[in-house]
Amino acid sequence: MTKKIVVLISGNGSNLQAIMDGCSSNAIAGQVVAVVSNRPNVYGLQRAADADIANAVLDHKQFETRDDYDLALIELIDKYQPDVVILAGFMRILTANFVNHYQGKMLNIHPSLLPKYQGLNTHQRAIDNGDKEHGVSVHFVTEELDGGPVVLQAKVPIFPEDSADDLAQRIHVQEHRIYPMVTDWLCRERLKMQAQDGEFIAILDHHILAKQGYAID
Repeated sequence: MTKKIVVLISGNGSNLQAIMDGCSSNAIAGQVVAVVSNRPNVYGLQRAADADIANAVLDHKQFETRDDYDLALIELIDKYQPDVVILAGFMRILTANFVNHYQGKMLNIHPSLLPKYQGLNTHQRAIDNGDKEHGVSVHFVTEELDGGPVVLQAKVPIFPEDSADDLAQRIHVQEHRIYPMVTDWLCRERLKMQAQDGEFIAILDHHILAKQGYAID
């Protein structure tokens, strides 16, 4: 059974495109039924429109509190009855109420090898710290910012002459490879999140994943 996917964006939507392409090629056992942005006039909305996918703007600036916004966002998303919610560059810190509403159904992609470099400006921080490698992590979303169980990571080298933009481009290639893969695992119900000993863990094909997620070269 094809799963219904809602994707949340704030900008260009390159990971959205990778997810849509994966659905179109049957690499993902799902269908993007809606795209929601918290910012108007971003290119990701045009990507959705070009693919005849329902899209909407829910501008966070129109709400007085984060709680008010997230309640309205839940109401909007739930109109599409999604099985899976994908955060694809959605630049919002989510409330506990929102996260718990979609617990176990929501994925995020973060441009670092978590738990390193949670938050913003990850590429420059990796360069400034003299790291030899950097990467990207797909993880379940929990109340802890960028702290949900990691499902899959991909690594890239850092070269001495790299700028943050150079590193970002190298990371994007890996993002577009691994995010559709993990989305498919969730759609096929191969991937689950559950609580164990007071923390959340990720399980793939009935095997508990390590802290760094599934090992792939």
